[in-house]
Amino acid sequence: MSMREPESHTYGVDGMTCNGCVRSVTNALNRALPDLSVDVSLADGTVTISGAHSADQIAEAVEGAGFDYTGPVDKG
Repeated sequence: MSMREPESHTYGVDGMTCNGCVRSVTNALNRALPDLSVDVSLADGTVTISGAHSADQIAEAVEGAGFDYTGPVDKG
């Protein structure tokens, strides 16, 4: 039996201007989704989540941290 890589999705986040913002978004997502991998990019204005989750969970955590969730991002 082979192990599959967890599925990852990227979402847009507006309003991040510094590394403190990245920490705020990262902490909010880690609290909301403690078992998942979270990667926040200030340069791209995105967050990539690996593992089972819903877009609603991401939106709630991002907006709860004071930032604007802009939806899924097509990385293709």
